[in-house]
Amino acid sequence: MVMDSIRKKFIESPLLKQRIGEYVDKFLSRVWVANVDIQHSPLATKIYLEVVNPRTLLGRRNRKIEELKRALRRDLGVENPQIIINEIKNPWLEPKIVAKKVALGIMRGRKVRALLFRLAKQVMAQEDAMGVEIIADGKLGAKGARSRKIKVYFGFVPKAGDPANKVRKAHLGTVTKYGVIGITVKIATKDLYAYIKGDKEEQREEEKAEEVSQPPQHSPTTQQEKESKEKGEKS
Repeated sequence: MVMDSIRKKFIESPLLKQRIGEYVDKFLSRVWVANVDIQHSPLATKIYLEVVNPRTLLGRRNRKIEELKRALRRDLGVENPQIIINEIKNPWLEPKIVAKKVALGIMRGRKVRALLFRLAKQVMAQEDAMGVEIIADGKLGAKGARSRKIKVYFGFVPKAGDPANKVRKAHLGTVTKYGVIGITVKIATKDLYAYIKGDKEEQREEEKAEEVSQPPQHSPTTQQEKESKEKGEKS
């Protein structure tokens, strides 16, 4: 009984949430969905959607939402799904939205490097943006071309420490007529300054603590200094 509870909590529940998230993304592929958050309880499964324009999703009499609920019950066996929609304030600071724009541009035949530069500059034009990094990896050229990686970045994106865990990230795979392309987008916002400042202050305190704990080191006395000292004492 205990093992069944553990398996349901740590294995089945996370896998079901992942399947629901992927299913919702695929079902709403034409809608600019930035994030999908799922909270499961015995009474209902609440699905929170962050979208660019809720009106495109709601439609007439919430028809699209009702279709999604029926599909979740039919295909995944989700009992009593409840969908809550929140509007995104600034889509250019959402990595998933930017990644979708990259994928759409590549599928339309845009030049990849110029596309990445244009979108990265658009992200940095936002007031709260501190840094952005966009990577496209895969069959980026014509048929028969080798796989390659193109990376574009502006500003500062933390790579290590606690601030790196706070960076907004999204990875998206898209299939073109030439092959599969992986798109990675990282966006650092200015609210990370507090974490970066905290890390620097903590590092300084650790360095001061090390200096205090280490005993003062005296330079070794050379043989010549010993002899001159002994002669002085004799005289």
